[in-house]
Formats: sequence, structure tokens, C-alpha cells
Amino acid sequence: MISRSILLPLLFAAVTVTTYSAPTLTAPSNPTSFVIRRGTNISHWLSQDFGWAPREKWFTEKDVRFIAEQGFDHIRLPVDEKELWLLDGRPNADEFKRLVTAIEWCRKAGLRVIVDLHTLNSHHFNAANEGLKITLWTDPAAQEHLLTLWRDLSRELRHFPVDLLAYEVLNEPVADDPEDWNKLFAKCYTMLRGAEPNRVLVVGANRWQMPENVPFLKVPEGDKAIILSFHTYAPMLLTHYKADWVPTKVYTGPVSYPGPVVDAATFAHLTKDYDEGLKNQIGNASENWGQARLRQEYEPAIRRARELGLQLYCGEFGCLPTVPRAARLAYYRDIVGIFDSENIAYANWEYMGDFGVYEWLGLKDLCGKPDKKLLRILAPRK
Repeated sequence: MISRSILLPLLFAAVTVTTYSAPTLTAPSNPTSFVIRRGTNISHWLSQDFGWAPREKWFTEKDVRFIAEQGFDHIRLPVDEKELWLLDGRPNADEFKRLVTAIEWCRKAGLRVIVDLHTLNSHHFNAANEGLKITLWTDPAAQEHLLTLWRDLSRELRHFPVDLLAYEVLNEPVADDPEDWNKLFAKCYTMLRGAEPNRVLVVGANRWQMPENVPFLKVPEGDKAIILSFHTYAPMLLTHYKADWVPTKVYTGPVSYPGPVVDAATFAHLTKDYDEGLKNQIGNASENWGQARLRQEYEPAIRRARELGLQLYCGEFGCLPTVPRAARLAYYRDIVGIFDSENIAYANWEYMGDFGVYEWLGLKDLCGKPDKKLLRILAPRK
């Protein structure tokens, strides 16, 4: 999730990547059975629970029915190690039961589910801003522990049909070398395919699942039960306008969409005063943003998915309600229009929260009424 996160991405030069040869395993028998198009993220529940509301009230079966009634066909369900496992490493039986119950709610309502392992004790996508240290890429024990977590999840969830439930191995991996993530994913893939040969697996590229990094992701040859995932919050100065958890919070002047997010004079002033890292974060704010520029952002991922013949999925995108209303809705219309025209499945960040599909009233009052106009953009009824 970049909504409460943004690290400064180091972009890689485009290279030609060859796939690795996966171990010989039973091929998925029905790789197209898990079909998704429009979804939403269930945040701040079993992942990044900030204590805004009791867990049993924040997300309920009533919410699942509401999501289905709007026209969504799936939810992305983030889970954290610290929420589902005890300090001694054992699964927390009560929270695993909560997870299983939520999937049952979805089955009853006709929604599919992607269970996304969002943060680990050894890996957080926003480690630098959270004062945490990532040890996943250097500690073999931490890597083995990731496999153990998925063994636990698989043991508890494998009874669910493959056309209902998919697994996302790790949210927004952040390794200095993309090969570190490729090698670790290969280990996870081998273990999960051995346990559940037909389960659909969702995998995103290194460095926050940014679309330009998808060409660096290595996936097994011939396995069509894989969904390629990317996340996008570009342009950041627009989508995270006035967010208090990103460095761009210092700018509170006007923003616009479509077109340049800020005028040329403002952009020159901002980039003059900011350090190099922040320049990388807002360096595209002066460009002419609209559907064409947004699609350009996703082109590396679109091209790679076509080359591999795999479904492409945007698992996170969003724009804060601090952005002027007309500009915010225009952004959502454009991005969803691209996804639909390019056959990209998607899940907006988020169902409830400051990016959510309900009116955001702040931390005291939380969520108000459903935003009907936004919902009709994200899940237009036929």
C-alpha cells in the first residue's frame, strides 16, 4: 500500500529479461477459473490496523454484501504477519478464523478473494518512513519464515475452491536488487505449487510493484495460473495531495487534473527547494497528465503481460479526497477507462479509509455516506 507509504523509487533501466525454468510440476488444470475485473481493498482490518474501530465492526458481512451489490466482483484482502501470527510464530487461531469467515462471506455473496500477505516482521514496504529495517533479503531464516507463513495460510485456506480464492505472495517487495525478489518468489512458487498445483498466484514486481519494474520480474514458463500485478499512484503530488505521511505535505497550494498538477512557476520553486529524493517523487508533476500520460505510465506492464500471455492486475490505485472534487473524479474516470480498454483487472485502494469509497470524515468520525459518483466510476452497473 502506498497510501500511507511512499518511499523514493530507484528506477531501473529497461532490459530484456528471460524467464527461468520452473521445476516440473502438475500444470494448473483450469487456469481461467479465477476471473476478476473490478475489486476493492479491505484495508486497516487484518493489515495496518490503526485501531480506528473494533475489528468486528470495521468490516462485516454487511460490507461484503454492499460491495457485491455495487458491481464489484472481488476483494483484495491484505493480511499482516503481526495480525495473524503470535509473537512465538504460531498462528493466531482467532484471527485465522476471522480470515476464513470473511472468505465464506464472500463466497456467499458471489465475490472472489485475493489474500495478500501485506507486511512481514522482516519486510515492510514503507520501512524507511516507519523506522523499520528490512532483513528479508539478507537473512536466510527470514526467507524460510516467509515460506512457513504461506504453509500456514495454505493449510488453513486450501479447502477453498480455486475459482474463489487466489494468493498474493508478498505486497510491494522492496529489494535493492530485483534478482533477490525473483529468487525468493521462485522458492515460494515451488512450495505453493507443490501444495496447491491449481491455485492462482498473484505476483508483483520489485520496488513497490511499480509498472516500470514489471519487465524485471521473472515468472515460470507456461503457468497461466499467474496474475501479474502492479500498483500506481502517479502523479504523487496529485494523488497524495496534503497527505501528512509523505514529504510532499509541505505543498498546500492548488493542484489540477487533467494537465500539469502545478503550474511551471510553482514546479520550479518546489524542485529548487527539495532534495534529490523528493525531486524524484514529484518530478513528473509538471507534465501534461491525462489518459495518454497515464497509459504511458503503465505501458511496460501492459507490454510484458502481453508477451507472457498473462492477466494484468492493478492491485492498488487511488486519489485522496483533498484533491478538488472534479479533478479527483476525472482522474478515476481516466484510469478506469484505461484499465477497461486494456483488459486490466483492478482493485482500488480502498474500501473504507481516507482513499475510500465512503465520505472520509477524519479520524474522529471516520466514514460517512457512500460516494455514489465514485462507486459508479469504479463499478459501473450494467
